[in-house]
Amino acid sequence: MSELVKVRKISTQVEEIFHEGGPARTDPILRGSIVAVIDNPYAGAYVEDITPLMEGLKPLGLKLATQLIKALGGDASKITSYGKGAIVGEDGELEHGATWHVAGGYAMREALGEAFAIVPSSKKVGGLGATLEIPISHKDASYVRSHFDAMQIGVPDGPRRNEIVFALVMTTGGRVHARLGGLGADEISKFDGLR
Repeated sequence: MSELVKVRKISTQVEEIFHEGGPARTDPILRGSIVAVIDNPYAGAYVEDITPLMEGLKPLGLKLATQLIKALGGDASKITSYGKGAIVGEDGELEHGATWHVAGGYAMREALGEAFAIVPSSKKVGGLGATLEIPISHKDASYVRSHFDAMQIGVPDGPRRNEIVFALVMTTGGRVHARLGGLGADEISKFDGLR
């Protein structure tokens, strides 16, 4: 891993969703997040070229994607949806969170083996204990309505002023009681990331 990437901690959360008031599933949908809290090498000063961090984060992205798949049962073919995000501590800038676009997105695609849709994302600058809603959509077709969702991430002791929290989210299904029509996951046909 790059000398620019100093990890303080990694945290994983997995939810088993059986129902939301409707009929209970026997096989729950799994929804998981993994976050890494790292030092922000650019905190406190404007640095023109921040692409070295973007490059340096690639091994961390792959590590997190692989660990999250394992936490969700270990079978990459069962992952249907994903998203990514970042919370930058107060001494950083929003653009520092954007360094995760390539490192997080391509890592999930590589770990999953096949994923065509753009990885939805969100980012913000926030203080200690800040949370972030990460949008989620189907990994192969952005228009699959049943998989539009979000998951909140955060760590109680981060990001500190000079840190960044980077996160990945994956699920094994859409919303547990999705029933509003639109393109179904079983109707994906173009494999262009849209439909």
